[in-house]
Amino acid sequence: MAKTYKALQTVVVGAGGAASINFTNIPQNYDDLIIKHSLRSNHAQIYEYCGVRFNSNSSSIYSLKNLRGNGSTVISQTLTNQTRFEFEMAEGNTATSNTFSNGEFYIPNYRGSANKSVSSESVQETNATLAYSAMDAGIWASTAAITDIQIFPTVGTLWNQYSMATLYGVGGARATGGTITADGLYTYHTFTSSGAFIPLENIEGIDYLVVAGGGGGAGWYGGGGGAGGLRSSRVRTGGGGSVQNQINAIAGTTYSVTVGSGGASQTNGNNSIFANVMSTGGGRGGSYQSNAPGGNGGSGGGGGAGNAVGGVWLPGGTGTANEGYGGGTGHASNAGAPGGGGAGAAASNAPASPNGTATDGGIGVELAVFANPTGTGSNNYYAGGGGGGSTVGGGNGVYAGVGGLGGGGAGSLVANSGTGVAGTANTGGGGGGSAYNVNSGGAGGSGIVIVRYPNT
Repeated sequence: MAKTYKALQTVVVGAGGAASINFTNIPQNYDDLIIKHSLRSNHAQIYEYCGVRFNSNSSSIYSLKNLRGNGSTVISQTLTNQTRFEFEMAEGNTATSNTFSNGEFYIPNYRGSANKSVSSESVQETNATLAYSAMDAGIWASTAAITDIQIFPTVGTLWNQYSMATLYGVGGARATGGTITADGLYTYHTFTSSGAFIPLENIEGIDYLVVAGGGGGAGWYGGGGGAGGLRSSRVRTGGGGSVQNQINAIAGTTYSVTVGSGGASQTNGNNSIFANVMSTGGGRGGSYQSNAPGGNGGSGGGGGAGNAVGGVWLPGGTGTANEGYGGGTGHASNAGAPGGGGAGAAASNAPASPNGTATDGGIGVELAVFANPTGTGSNNYYAGGGGGGSTVGGGNGVYAGVGGLGGGGAGSLVANSGTGVAGTANTGGGGGGSAYNVNSGGAGGSGIVIVRYPNT
C-alpha cells in the first residue's frame, strides 16, 4: 500500500503554558505514526529534555540510545529500564527569545503485537554558539497497541505558549471492508462477495462501481442472458444516462454491500447494492421451447428463435435506465437466437436470413479507473457484456453469438450438444444461449462492488 500522510490532530499550547501535549483516542487504521513538534519549555537553561509516554504507562519498560552534539562535542548514552523516554533536545527558556526547537518522532507498527520502536530527531533553533541537535532510538517493551501519547518536559514544568505538535497517520486505509489495495492517489475496497464498508473517518468524494449478477442464457434456440445492471460514479451506462453522483461517508456508519450472483439457465441475475446504490440483475434469455421472451433486467435478455408471443417474435427484454440496454429480438424463420443486452450497447435482433445466424451479446463498458484493484492494468477492465445467442446450425449463415466485451458468455453452435458459456465471474456478464434443452444455457457471471476514495 502506498505510504501517505494524514494529519490527525494538532495541539498548540495556549497562554499560561501546558504541562504536557496529549494525543488520545488515536485511530487504529494506519500503519505507522509520525509526530512533528516545535517546543520550548520554562526550564531556565538553553535546553530541555522531551519526555514521552505511551498509553499513560509509567512502568520501567522504556529503553533508548541517543547521540547528541552541541557544536563542539558529541555525547552518546544508553538508558534501560526507564519509566519514560527522555529524548533530546527541546528549547529551554534561556535560549534565544522566540525560538523553538523542531523535531520528529516516528513510530512504526504502532498497533502491532510486538514491542514498539520509536526514533527521534531534533534540533534547536537558537542562534547562540552553544546549540544542540540529537538523534534517539527507543523501545517500549509492550505488545499493546498505542492509543494515546503524552509529551512533556522532564526538567521544566511547562511547555511555553505557542509550542505545538501534530500527529500524522502514515499509510493504512481510511475504512474497512472488502479487499483493500491502493495506488499513489486512491484506496480501493473490492467486494467479490457480500460484506460491509465501514469508514473510520468521514470520507468525501467516494467513487463506486456496482455491478449486478448477469442473467442466465436460455436453451432450445435460446437467447443470451442480459448483463447485470451497472451503475458507477465514473461512467455513463444504459441509454447514455448521466453519471451517478459520488457519495460522502460518515465515520463509524456501516454501509451494507451485496454482491449479486449470476442467474442459472433462463433465470435473472441478482441485484448488487452499495449503500443506497442498487444495480438490477440481468434479464434471462428467452427460449423457443418455453415460448419465453427475453427477461427484463439491468440489461435485457435476448429473445428465443423461431416462435412468437402475441404475434411478436420472442422479443428481447428491456434494460433499466442508467444501468444497461435491451436484448435482441428473435425471428420466426431464423434458427439463430439473439444476444442479450450489455451495459454499453443493445444486442442486435436476429436477422431473417441467412438461416442459422445468431447475434452477439451487447458490449459492456470500459472502467479504466477501476483497473487497479481488478489486476487488469490501466484501461483494460471491462464489465457488463451480454451473452451471445445460440444457433441450431444447418443453415447458410451458421453463426453462434459471441459474448459481449465485458464478460459475456458465448452461445452454443450445434443442437443436441453443448451448453452456453457462462458469463465471467465478477463482471456481471450474461450467460450464452444454447441450442439444446431449456436448462443448458450458460449461467450469468457474478457481480462486483468496488469503492474508491482519495488517500488523503
